[in-house]
Amino acid sequence: MRIFFPGIGLLVLSAWCLGILNSHRRFFLPYAVPMVSSAAVVVALVVTGRDAGGFALARAAAWGTVAGALLQLLVQLPSALRLVPGARPSLGFGSPDVRAVLSRFTSALLSRGVAQLSGYIDQILASLLPIGAVATLGYAQTLNLLPVSLFGTAISASELPEMASATGTIDQVHRAVVTRLDAGLRRIAFFVVPSAMAFVALGGDIAGLLYQRGAFTHAQTIAVWATLAGSAIGLLGQTMARLYTSAFYALGDTRTPMHVAALRLLLTGALGYVFAFPLLRALGLDASWGTVGLSASAGVAGWIEYLILRASLRRLVGPHGVPGFVVARLWSIALSAAGAAWTVRLPLRALLGDRPMLVAPPTLLVFGLAYLAFGVFVGDPEALRLREGCSEGSDARG
Repeated sequence: MRIFFPGIGLLVLSAWCLGILNSHRRFFLPYAVPMVSSAAVVVALVVTGRDAGGFALARAAAWGTVAGALLQLLVQLPSALRLVPGARPSLGFGSPDVRAVLSRFTSALLSRGVAQLSGYIDQILASLLPIGAVATLGYAQTLNLLPVSLFGTAISASELPEMASATGTIDQVHRAVVTRLDAGLRRIAFFVVPSAMAFVALGGDIAGLLYQRGAFTHAQTIAVWATLAGSAIGLLGQTMARLYTSAFYALGDTRTPMHVAALRLLLTGALGYVFAFPLLRALGLDASWGTVGLSASAGVAGWIEYLILRASLRRLVGPHGVPGFVVARLWSIALSAAGAAWTVRLPLRALLGDRPMLVAPPTLLVFGLAYLAFGVFVGDPEALRLREGCSEGSDARG
């Protein structure tokens, strides 16, 4: 913890750079630079060597994290400073802009931090389950966070400055926000629906590819798969809720997302306990399935958060959202892609056995390509746009 401490400060300064870059619609650098931090940790572990022992490796990873945080700051700082020439640190509380930031800080902090707090509550409840439950839930939460961060956070961050820059009358601003919101929701649905389907249909391949080696057994892979499948229940709702939060922020309202986030936090704890303990006993299931109950209950809480945010914004800006038939079509495409992936997985599994390093890559590749192909076949706008982007990239390289 002492080693990590300066790294937290460096990450805060790095986030300051991220805020400036995002405000100026520069998104690639701040979201790509964390790879530098990961690389620093890997280098620190390799230099230390596996023979150094557990504590030495943990300490090396901690120092690598601090070095990575410093690198994140140094990589972003020049670009951020060029965008704000002449900027000087100041505690100018007399500025109306500073007062506006401070008045909204607490509510924004609580609403943005609800995902971390919800995960922490689930970890506490998992500690009451049989040994291994905390680790299983942690592995599943890491995988569940990938589509949320890649698609939900990325799209929400890119849309926030666009929605916030809308000008004109109140009706004009609302129409501009709805236009950006609808486009963002469709984009999120296009990417998150197959992610949820992959967690359900191919979660064992994903977990096995990333984790199954050394002391991590096939049985543990199945446990992570089951927990991932539970989290798939609320993956789309949780991710869309992030974009709704950005829409409220763009309209200057940070309190509504905070209140809804607080409700989600309460629901996470209450539903998590019910799903992991009384419901499990009522169904006659073993306590080891409690992690599935925890991940499923978090998904239910996420859907409730999404529905309340959508209803609240609808009262403010009018009708909006992704049509139901579009979402149903995406689920049908994802299900078809999963079927195509299993036609590859089954013979590979029969031929190679339990070897996820060999079975998972072609299976997941077929799933992704089939989803895109089926989307293009039915004329889904996002699939067509993605295909055109790939074609333009190929032409540029040519």
